[in-house]
Amino acid sequence: AGEQESPPGSRFVCTSLPLDAAGAGCPLPPVPMQGGALPPEEELKATVLQLRETVLQQKETIGSQREAIRELTGKLSRCEGADGKSAWKNEVGKGKDTMGDLPRDPAQVIDQLSRTMQTLKDRLESLEHQLRANVSYAALPTDLREMLQRRLGELERQLLSKVAELEDEKSLLHNETSAHRQKTETALNALLERVSELEKGNSAFKSPDEFKVSLPLRTNYLYGKIKKTLPELYAFTVCLWLRSSASPGIGTPFSYAVPGQANEIVLIEWGNNPIELLINDKVAQLPLFISDGKWHHICITWTTRDGMWEAFQDGEKLGTGENLAPWHPIKPGGVLILGQEQDTVGGRFDATQAFVGEMSQFNIWDRVLKAEDIMNIANCSINMPGNIIPWVDNNVDVFGGATKWPVETCEERLLDL
Repeated sequence: AGEQESPPGSRFVCTSLPLDAAGAGCPLPPVPMQGGALPPEEELKATVLQLRETVLQQKETIGSQREAIRELTGKLSRCEGADGKSAWKNEVGKGKDTMGDLPRDPAQVIDQLSRTMQTLKDRLESLEHQLRANVSYAALPTDLREMLQRRLGELERQLLSKVAELEDEKSLLHNETSAHRQKTETALNALLERVSELEKGNSAFKSPDEFKVSLPLRTNYLYGKIKKTLPELYAFTVCLWLRSSASPGIGTPFSYAVPGQANEIVLIEWGNNPIELLINDKVAQLPLFISDGKWHHICITWTTRDGMWEAFQDGEKLGTGENLAPWHPIKPGGVLILGQEQDTVGGRFDATQAFVGEMSQFNIWDRVLKAEDIMNIANCSINMPGNIIPWVDNNVDVFGGATKWPVETCEERLLDL
């Protein structure tokens, strides 16, 4: 349709639109082509953006066409007025047909415009349906499947790589621990043998401290060893039960050696000499008599202050003295041996100085016990473990044929006196 702007009162020239003319101004949007060079995600995003732009363009075009229709409708209404009719009549009277092939009946013009509008509406719906179809089926399925397949393949490769790494680590760990397993098996076998030996010897103790160590032969290889060591001491009390009838002399019930001093603490009866207490290789003779083959309770106290010492047998104090290694603290970190005298730390035993007999309840305190406490221990009134070295099974190892056996009760030992 075309129009010429004129002053008020001028006439309008209207031209009819054929039914197929509406399709010329509404081309369908091109379907986005797949780029191939872009990743599926980027390609999909580009397609969606193109479709959105196409929709916006079509909406703008439809809005413009609707505005034109409204203008044509207004002009048609004005053509239907009286002035329009007079103009048509004047033109007809003059023999001019400025309306061309426009129908003379205004109702036909309105019907034609309505059909044009319906055609535009149908094409709009068709376009929207096509856009939805493009989004739903055109690009998504194939690209999504390819993307998922690529990601699944990548995950599968990563999983296989991790499994291979774990297999390598497992193999390496197996090789590194083979030696450790052999050591563990050896230790377990030794432990099983020891358990069998203890079961055969019926040495299952009723409580951890109810056992004795037996050293039946005078050799340089039977001995017991205390697992714990001593701290630095400025005083101590050593108590133990022992039984021996060895002659001459019972040997060495215990010895404590430290680097640089093999005779840090030693209790020994060697040959025809009396029992001696050595502290830092200094000697004090003790008035004890214990080689009659009976159980005896022995306690020895010492303090670095003036080197004072006391000797108890079966709860009674039999001797005391001073100036035994005065002001010398007992050195820490040494080795405590039962049944042998050490010439070096933990070794070089002399068979002539070995203890022969049995011993039990070897305890050490880091102070001088009172005489009444020593008496109560000796007469079985109290059970008082040492706070530095207690007599417990898991703290005593035996070597060279020395054995552990269940010990007589404290009351039975008293009857033996």
